[in-house]
Amino acid sequence: MHAGGVETGPAVRTAQLVGRIEEAHAPRWVLWSAADAVEVVAAGIPLARAWDVAETHRLLHGGWEAGPALAWAASQGLAPDSVPAPPSGDLFDLVAAPDLPADDVLVDAAGHLRADHGRWLEDPRRLRPWAEAALAVARAQLAAAERVSPRLVRTVASESAAALLCLELERDGLPLDRATTEELVAAAAGPRSATPADEDAARRARDARVLRHVPGREGTDLRNPAQVRELLAAAGVDVPSTRKWVLEPYRQTHPVVDALLEWRRDERIVTTYGYRWLDAHVGPDDRLRGHWTACDGAAGRMTAENGLHNLPALLRPGVAAHAGHALVRADLGQVEPRVLAVVSGDTAFAAATRADDLYAPVAQRLGVERPVAKVAVLAAMYGQRSGAAGRALEGLEAAYPVAMGLLERAAAAGRRGEPLRTFGGRLVPTGRFLTASPPGTDPRLDAARGRFARNAVVQGSAAELFKAWAATVRATVRDLDAAVVLCLHDELLVHVPREHADEAAHRVDVALQDAARRWSGGAPVRFVADTSVIARWSDAKD
Repeated sequence: MHAGGVETGPAVRTAQLVGRIEEAHAPRWVLWSAADAVEVVAAGIPLARAWDVAETHRLLHGGWEAGPALAWAASQGLAPDSVPAPPSGDLFDLVAAPDLPADDVLVDAAGHLRADHGRWLEDPRRLRPWAEAALAVARAQLAAAERVSPRLVRTVASESAAALLCLELERDGLPLDRATTEELVAAAAGPRSATPADEDAARRARDARVLRHVPGREGTDLRNPAQVRELLAAAGVDVPSTRKWVLEPYRQTHPVVDALLEWRRDERIVTTYGYRWLDAHVGPDDRLRGHWTACDGAAGRMTAENGLHNLPALLRPGVAAHAGHALVRADLGQVEPRVLAVVSGDTAFAAATRADDLYAPVAQRLGVERPVAKVAVLAAMYGQRSGAAGRALEGLEAAYPVAMGLLERAAAAGRRGEPLRTFGGRLVPTGRFLTASPPGTDPRLDAARGRFARNAVVQGSAAELFKAWAATVRATVRDLDAAVVLCLHDELLVHVPREHADEAAHRVDVALQDAARRWSGGAPVRFVADTSVIARWSDAKD
């Protein structure tokens, strides 16, 4: 309950009680979902360990849906399609629904959680059986995880910690320099518009910087790809599409191409990261906030909203440590091929990871230039077999047959629609991918499933390592009054008092080695990170 921005009532008392238990006993909290702890986290109570029932269900069974009723059914061996639908508020609910159990009973006659458990929980006296049910599900999940792999139990721990970290990321936000960010937006969008007419004038001015290069085409709608292709053709640039990577090689062919790419960069700022974005998502404390999730429902990457996961490089100078603080930025180096070395158990490929630049020893072994080796390794993980990538892959398959064999087996399973598990044990149900055509009925879509599966066993495993690292950093820098403020695929930002910045950077590196050792089971694979203390995100070297 909130009053005037100040927490009052039972939420405060609950948070205080949780804080005392946390300090005295350091328990592992069983939660139906980390979201259940939002009031506690908002109060600043640092929950150290948890068992997140929803995240565990996703690990065990794949997909995104993981509400209490579905997690309970799975723990009891009940079919997911037999879960009773909750009351919708319709007048005929009571007629159509099966008989509900007695008012003080949580489980119905079929063994499911009662369909109206949402309303049933409005009475605080029913919280104890609800908590006992969560504990029962967690125990069943633990047994199921142990049957899959001991690694899966460790993955549950780190994924649950990542789910708590998501709440802290939402609470704390990403620190910005508002003045610099506004200047960057203004450079792309122009000054704030006072009226819709001003917005239209600014839009026409941006468009004119492109259209002036092709006289007679001033009526072209630059937001219409077909019309843009016609504009380019009139300038002698014939391209199959207007994607950035297609246009890049033509920058020197005609000035309209360069102008168009700059317009597109600015237009993205205007439409997605403009003044409305600033006003809606950057708080009075100069923090950018958005909703975070611990996994994306596919291979398991963390995701975020409101630009936190796809902020344009143009705006990175606006991400800055606040007064008296610094940012520690750490970026994993070549993480996916290093992960491939672990999950495949290829000792020859693992040997290459001892180098700072993994692609250099691979290139030497293949007898090719480093760029060719890099293309070959990435092509192997993403299923690209045409052109130079295909030729380089032949040598890669001969030099590293164990690693390449794992990828080929994953791709074959994906083409057949068979489920896979990542190194940490997450189920990846490839049969649900591109469900418009069942496996075996469309060769083109089967190939796409194969590419998805080939990458998922690496990308999903890399996501597990990253979250284990982020969770370890979260735990080990807290006494420095530091906090993780951004998790971006393979990159971390930590906001820390300036006097503790060097120590925090050291701990971030140590956390990587600790997390990698636990995650890999001590595999002889080296993981590296580029770690630096910076004032602004843009200060980091790419």
